Amino acid sequence: MKFCNELEIGFRKEANPELAIPMENYMKNNFSFLGIQTEKRRAVLKSIQEQNITEIKNNFRTIAWELFQLKEREFHIAAIDILVKEFKKNYFLEDIKLIEKLIITNSWWDSVDTIAKYLLGGYLLHFPSETLKVIERFSNSENMWLNRSAILFQLSYKEKTNFEILKSECEKHKNSNEFFIQKAIGWALRDYSRFNPNGVATYVNSTNLKPLSKREALRLL
Repeated sequence: MKFCNELEIGFRKEANPELAIPMENYMKNNFSFLGIQTEKRRAVLKSIQEQNITEIKNNFRTIAWELFQLKEREFHIAAIDILVKEFKKNYFLEDIKLIEKLIITNSWWDSVDTIAKYLLGGYLLHFPSETLKVIERFSNSENMWLNRSAILFQLSYKEKTNFEILKSECEKHKNSNEFFIQKAIGWALRDYSRFNPNGVATYVNSTNLKPLSKREALRLL
């Protein structure tokens, strides 16, 4: 893809090995970084996007996956940024396959949380009849990141959150010893507590959540 080639050239031109070291350390050395700070990364991406609007509109799914195959983290984040912009009200039913593939590829909290909130959450708002089927499959998966996504997908729903689904996911995973699951439960409940504080407080106080989950859930109450 012409866009992918141009973006790779543009990003590598801005690479800063000195900045890459602390970025890699922050991500527990799970990924290589070029060392491009957020503001610069977004500026380069925007400039090259504007020069390739038609190609991106017609091929954004393929482009995103191609960028996800590159080693450095900046390309993965750029891919997600492109999808968040292009997917809006432009979902196909089969897009859940790409969303799932992105969640389980190059997985870490920074990518998974954005995908869960904006891509998975947006997809299920577009296809609400798919919600129970998709979330049950993700929730029952042996992949922890799919589990986390099933807990967090309603973060952008605000007062439209289905509290029964949220409680069901919390119940299913409340005994997990995985930090990222305990944290997700607390985060999802805390976020919803802004719209239903009494409901969240009642649920948390009547459920034997892990201390981390409970502490995070009640932070605003």
